[in-house]
Amino acid sequence: MSTKKKTPNFEELIGELETLVTTLEAGDLSLEESLSAFEKGITLTKTCQQQLSEAKQKVSKLIGEGDNMTLVDFEEETSP
Repeated sequence: MSTKKKTPNFEELIGELETLVTTLEAGDLSLEESLSAFEKGITLTKTCQQQLSEAKQKVSKLIGEGDNMTLVDFEEETSP
């Protein structure tokens, strides 16, 4: 019986990152614990960025496959 490690989804990763930030902001950790939490946060951030990049590539591919569809860049909304 093989045991595969489940990769957390984006929402789970963001939740874990938010918990880490809250813990760090509380200031109750030792220096070593803070560094460890920071390192874990960096790893979580990189994983989230990778998942977002993969999602963007999928969207770009799907948009490009339609007969009448064209690729449109996502633009950030600007406040007036």
